[in-house]
Amino acid sequence: MKILITTDLFRPAINGVVTSVLNLERELEKNGHEVKILAVSDTCSTYQMENVYYIRSVPAKIYPDVRIPVSRGRAYVQEIIEWNPDVIHSQCEFFSFGFAKRIARKTGAVLLHTYHTLYEQYTEYVPFGKNVSREMLGKWMKMRLSCVDAVIAPTKKVERTLREYGLTESEITVIPSGICLDKFQQSCEEEKIKQLRIKYDIPQEARVLLSLGRLGFEKRVDELIYGMCHLVKHGENVRLLIVGDGPARESLEELTEKLRLGTYVKFTGMAAPEDIANYYQLGDLFVCASTSETQGLTYIEAMASGLPLVCRKDACLYGVLEEGGNGYSYENLNEFSEIVSGILKEPLWMEKAAEHSRNNARKFGTEQFGNMVLNLYQKEVWRGGYERNESIALREKREDCVEKWSRTCNVHAKKCS
Repeated sequence: MKILITTDLFRPAINGVVTSVLNLERELEKNGHEVKILAVSDTCSTYQMENVYYIRSVPAKIYPDVRIPVSRGRAYVQEIIEWNPDVIHSQCEFFSFGFAKRIARKTGAVLLHTYHTLYEQYTEYVPFGKNVSREMLGKWMKMRLSCVDAVIAPTKKVERTLREYGLTESEITVIPSGICLDKFQQSCEEEKIKQLRIKYDIPQEARVLLSLGRLGFEKRVDELIYGMCHLVKHGENVRLLIVGDGPARESLEELTEKLRLGTYVKFTGMAAPEDIANYYQLGDLFVCASTSETQGLTYIEAMASGLPLVCRKDACLYGVLEEGGNGYSYENLNEFSEIVSGILKEPLWMEKAAEHSRNNARKFGTEQFGNMVLNLYQKEVWRGGYERNESIALREKREDCVEKWSRTCNVHAKKCS
């Protein structure tokens, strides 16, 4: 098949959407399909790199890395229309979605969409966002997605949200976004881990709580810092390593200084993709306070790295965190500190939980992800072809009836004359 993927977010940005697109592209090409990507550029230039078409844009000034296209990309869009894709898979509901709809109308391609983001968690970034009710957002989203043939939800949590917006069960397919597990399942060199400890002044005997991801306000990383107050107060020899960058970083660093936790909370900034596995290997526990995740690819990376999870209770953890098996969920700061303290005193449980995490991560591999998406493509292409053929057959039958009726009228007209 010829498959076009459209997205507002792509390289050089690093986030869950970009990771999902890259993994999908890799699996589709591995299965012999031809893939092109139409993305919003990270610059004011329109350009092409291999199979990726970038449409020039300007910063949206709403959320970091979000940009607004300032070109209709006519030449690229026409080239893709002439390429005649069988499937168009949209990854974002806003700017690139318009290109996806336009190309689908011109080519008759099947149009699918993956719903990655729960926007109700991000209203504080939009000037008028606080005036937008969940009901209004739901109505808009249902209207926006009314033209697609099928919607992919990464988790049951997202499916439930979409159904609350008014989409029917038959329109939604749950397919967890897969990740490439290999680099997280391999052991890192001890020397690299040792160098990281030295770099961030982490004593060899201290346990490391790892928080990894974008530092947005909705990620609630401040809750983890307050949790460290409880742990330090009770004499736990732990460090919180915060890997990532984003709009909330400055306020988080100020909070750390205010609470006098500079010795215990370390910020690394954005880590290079090739170094991420080393940070997971440095950690003893993966911790997360976010309730804004649609799936949480970092949870799966942490599991593949053999880390137990301690995460704020949330529907996206269904099928990922198994209570008492590979981690625990919490609902308040007291629970967080009690769970972490308890776990650190149970090295045998931590070993079993690490193995449990590794086993649980396998079902989120990219191969399974690619196969499930391909099955949906084939189903929708077949259904679309069937419906088109059915429409053609109905039109031919109608035209045949009109022709017969015309002949009958002509015969009667001749008799009358």
